[in-house]
Amino acid sequence: MNTTQFDKIKNGNGFIAALDQSGGSTPKALADYGVPEDAYSNEDEMFDRVHQMRTRIITSPAFDSEKILGTILFEQTMDREIEGKYTADYLADKDIVPFLKVDKGLAEKENGVQMMKPIHDLDETLRRANERNIFGTKMRSVIHESNQSGIEAVVDQQFEIAKRILDYDLVPIIEPEVNIKSEDKEKSEEILKNEILKHLNNLSKDENVMLKLSIPTKANAFKELIEHPRVVRVVALSGGYSREEANEKLKENEGLIASFSRALIADLNANQSDEEFNNSMKHAVDKIYDASVNKR
Repeated sequence: MNTTQFDKIKNGNGFIAALDQSGGSTPKALADYGVPEDAYSNEDEMFDRVHQMRTRIITSPAFDSEKILGTILFEQTMDREIEGKYTADYLADKDIVPFLKVDKGLAEKENGVQMMKPIHDLDETLRRANERNIFGTKMRSVIHESNQSGIEAVVDQQFEIAKRILDYDLVPIIEPEVNIKSEDKEKSEEILKNEILKHLNNLSKDENVMLKLSIPTKANAFKELIEHPRVVRVVALSGGYSREEANEKLKENEGLIASFSRALIADLNANQSDEEFNNSMKHAVDKIYDASVNKR
C-alpha cells in the first residue's frame, strides 16, 4: 500500500470526488451534462462520451489536489487513458488518490434493504486494480427501512467482501447508504452504526476500512465511527440532496467529509466554454471543500 496516499486520505483536508456512474446510471448522467441519448448510437459510443466528460472534469484546473483528496472511478475509466496515461496514474501525478467502484449494482429489495448483486469476477478486478495502481475500492448497498435483519445482512455482506479486498492490500470503502427519503431514517442509522461497530471491533490492527454513509439525520451520530481506530475516514454521499442542502447538513457533522457525485457535477454542461466549465467546477469544488473542512 502507498503510505503517502494512506496518510493523505486519513489526515488531509478536502473531500473525495465520486465519478463512478456505472452503465445503468450513465445515460441520465450524460443527459444531465447536456448529451442526450440520441447523441450516441450504442453502448461503446455512450462510454466514449462519458469518458470525455470525466476527462474534462479531471483535467480541469479546478480539479485540484489542494481540495480533492481522492476520486472514485468506474471500471471502464480505470482501463482508459487521460493524456496518454492510465486514469489512476494521471490522478496520482496530480496527487489525487484513485479508488475503484467494484460492485455490480443492487439486488431486488428484500427485508427493507437492497443487498449487492454477486461480484463474480471480484478477484480478477482486484488483481487488475493492483496493476493499475488503484489505492482502494467502493461498493454500495441501500437501506430503505429500519429492518434489523435486513441491515445486519447488508453490513455482513459489506464486511465479508471488504475482507477479500483487504487481502489485495487495497482499502475498501464500505457504503451502506440509507435512503434519504426513508420514513425511519434516524432509526436505520442507529441500527447501522451498531452493526458496523460490531464488525469494526473484530478487525485486526492491520485491517483498515473507510465508510461512505448518508449524512445522518441527527448531527454527529457517526462520531464513534469517525473516531474508531480501524476507520481511515468516514465520507458522506449527497444521496439526492441538492449541493446546498448536502453542504449545510455536512457542516453540522464534525470530522465527516464529502464524497459527492451529482452534487459535484450538477452545474457542468458539455456546451459550456472551457472558461464557463472551469468556473462552474471551481464553484462546486470550493463549496464542497468548505463544507468538508469548516464545521459549525
